[in-house]
Amino acid sequence: MAAPTETSVTLNACCKVNLFLRIICRRSDGYHEIKTLFYPLPEPHDSLLVTPLTAGSGLHLTCSRKELETGSNLVAKTYAAFASRTGFSPGLSIHLEKRIPTGAGLGGGSSDAAVLLAYLNDLAGEQALSTADMTALAASLGADVPYFLLHGRHGKPALATGIGESLFPIQVDLDGYWLVLVCPPEHVSTPWAYGAWDRLYPEKTCSEEDLAILTATNQEASNLFCPETTALGNDFEAAVFPAFPELAKVKDELLDRSAAHAVMSGSGAAIFALYRDADIAKSAQLAFLGRSVPAYAFPLPCWGVAKW
Repeated sequence: MAAPTETSVTLNACCKVNLFLRIICRRSDGYHEIKTLFYPLPEPHDSLLVTPLTAGSGLHLTCSRKELETGSNLVAKTYAAFASRTGFSPGLSIHLEKRIPTGAGLGGGSSDAAVLLAYLNDLAGEQALSTADMTALAASLGADVPYFLLHGRHGKPALATGIGESLFPIQVDLDGYWLVLVCPPEHVSTPWAYGAWDRLYPEKTCSEEDLAILTATNQEASNLFCPETTALGNDFEAAVFPAFPELAKVKDELLDRSAAHAVMSGSGAAIFALYRDADIAKSAQLAFLGRSVPAYAFPLPCWGVAKW
């Protein structure tokens, strides 16, 4: 890790939960049509300490988790993709402090990619990409990267349709709730989770009629999301919980502790719950922390990375 200098900058990458996630069908190209609502959270968050190096030095990546110091890390892939697309490849030392667990459905790698993309584009001057080109590049890196690039890093929720690439701002009314996020030690692979869902629902392939109704309208996207009138849920749970019964136990415990709702995020393994009472929410958090299971509690609406 290079020593920080006066020109070093720290980029903070938030995480997200999916307030709901519906898998509509499997497409002929192997991708899945979904509908989901991304909601950003400030914790846990990753940090990228970026220190300029001499021109021509390329990227030197270190990480608090040594096994992630590889070319397959999304930070390295993002740097390489941006350099290939624009010809801009500044010498950078990046130290990634990894706090968002992998395999948790919280989008940590995608968030890292998004904040680095925005940083590189700000530096690129005449070689900078347009918003449309940036979004396309983000989508090539991962399905969740466009969300973090356009909305998540600004602390904003968004509705996503298609394979997750069609994004629409949406108002979310969670005022007065507390959110408790629990991060069990289990890691769930997203490709595995989709494969498990396919095996559970082999008949759910997309028809032309399915594809015709999946595009959200601006009117739909501007509707107010409220948990009192909108069902929270995650279609991955039916496929993931049988293989990871400990995750189902976490959800059951949160509900037993008087949560109004409890839902797995993304393809797992993190579980979040909404509470109407702050003391009960904090008590639930402390119960997991007492067993050394990472857990976070936030009053909602909570500030995301907009204040960073």
